[in-house]
Amino acid sequence: MNDRLLIFDTTLRDGEQSPGCTLNRMQKLRIAEALQSLGVDVIEAGYPNASEDDFDAVQAIARSVRDARICGLARCNDADIRATAAALKDAAHPRIHVFIASSPIHREMKLRMTADEVVERAVAGVRHARALCADVEFSAEDATRTEPEFLVRLFNAVIAAGASTINVPDTVGFTTPGEYGALIRLLKRDVVGIDGVTISTHCHDDLGLAVANSLAAVEAGARQVECTLTGIGERAGNAALEEIVMAVRTRPDRYPVQTHIRTPRLYSAARLLSSFIGQGIPRNKAIVGENAFAHESGIHQHGMIADRSTYEIMKPEDVGVPGSSLVLGKHSGRAAVRDRLATLGYAIEDSHLDALMVAYKRLADRKKEVFDADLEALWLGVEDGADQPWTMDALHVATAIGTRNEPTASIALCDASGRTVREAAVGDGPVDAIANALTRATGVHISVQEFALQSVTSGGDAQGRASVRVVHEGREYRGQAVSTDVIEASARALLEAINRICSVNAARERQAQLAATGTEP
Repeated sequence: MNDRLLIFDTTLRDGEQSPGCTLNRMQKLRIAEALQSLGVDVIEAGYPNASEDDFDAVQAIARSVRDARICGLARCNDADIRATAAALKDAAHPRIHVFIASSPIHREMKLRMTADEVVERAVAGVRHARALCADVEFSAEDATRTEPEFLVRLFNAVIAAGASTINVPDTVGFTTPGEYGALIRLLKRDVVGIDGVTISTHCHDDLGLAVANSLAAVEAGARQVECTLTGIGERAGNAALEEIVMAVRTRPDRYPVQTHIRTPRLYSAARLLSSFIGQGIPRNKAIVGENAFAHESGIHQHGMIADRSTYEIMKPEDVGVPGSSLVLGKHSGRAAVRDRLATLGYAIEDSHLDALMVAYKRLADRKKEVFDADLEALWLGVEDGADQPWTMDALHVATAIGTRNEPTASIALCDASGRTVREAAVGDGPVDAIANALTRATGVHISVQEFALQSVTSGGDAQGRASVRVVHEGREYRGQAVSTDVIEASARALLEAINRICSVNAARERQAQLAATGTEP
């Protein structure tokens, strides 16, 4: 019988540390609910002591998600561990995840601690966490650059102190599959009590080896993999959840393990995350990219007609890639729209259905055919647009070809209090003019670094998806939006990025106020 491979998802913690990928509390709850529906075993909901917003988000997820284990990250110090325990107080299945750096360069340059002091701090952290929570995971940060004999000593100590999971992170993406597998086998051989705990992996993708390294560890005996949806995370990212899951599902001859992931929900979960972080999924992304099941070569097409298995090792429906085309028309009602969204893996609240139906009817009047991707884009736009600092009320853009007149954008925005602000500006082009008008209206200065347009579906009446990357005060933010009018989509994408900036700035102000008063979350 196959062993169980636990899937530990850290999209909401490590994934959110990816530049520009900030999420608000509503979005984090939506992602957590999608992960629970996906069948993830452990959801690392955040780092509670990092900020008031992080604490509140972890607490909200702990109260809402009842099936998966909810995990919070903490350094091996009392303040972090207390805050994490408090945030997880209402969780059905809480886990405290404590960590300390173990490699020589981290011990000497970052911690300025001796090896003995690191062991002492780690043991104290695990004991404190264990006194507050029955499920404790310990991570040795930068484990793959740590002396193997010291790593054995450290894991011996924390297992004796009560850790039930030990994590062996490749924090900087330095190791290779052969090295990593050998390290896991060494730990299984030399660490006292290793058979009574779960060995976990946490691999980064700096050399493009995160998934390969994680799978090498699974072959060597690791039974938990820490990963993120689409592989987002620090620097080059983490091991991609969907790639790990489908690799072990497709190659049981190499990986004698099984997960409890409901694979037909992978596609919708990845798309939901993509919308919330304002970052499109690359077309050639494995498993969930648009080209993953597309075939253009004549030779490939001929083989596919004869037998799909000639060029497909997975079925599109196995990962939830929509197989249908036209699903609804302009005469379709609320029940049909809600039912089709449920089939695609999305649930919509009653409070948002009215707004979605207005957008749907407007789109159905513009388009001859409404596709699944159109409906999905509408849902994501309505969900992501809820409770934003600014909403767009009106937009007018004028361009002049062959004259000296500059493109002009006039815009009307409403803030959270209902106040309307109107501004106009010129620019080098329509998108630049819109960005300048938004800056004047909101007071948020942005520099547009990247702008892209992509068709959501086929045909001349297809919706266009606009994606932007902007910089504000040295930090990157992203936004995306869809519309049959690409100028409108561009404006809404820019406004989404500004809303992210406003939300982050508001959270910083609240944290500064807490720090000034000496209050902890």
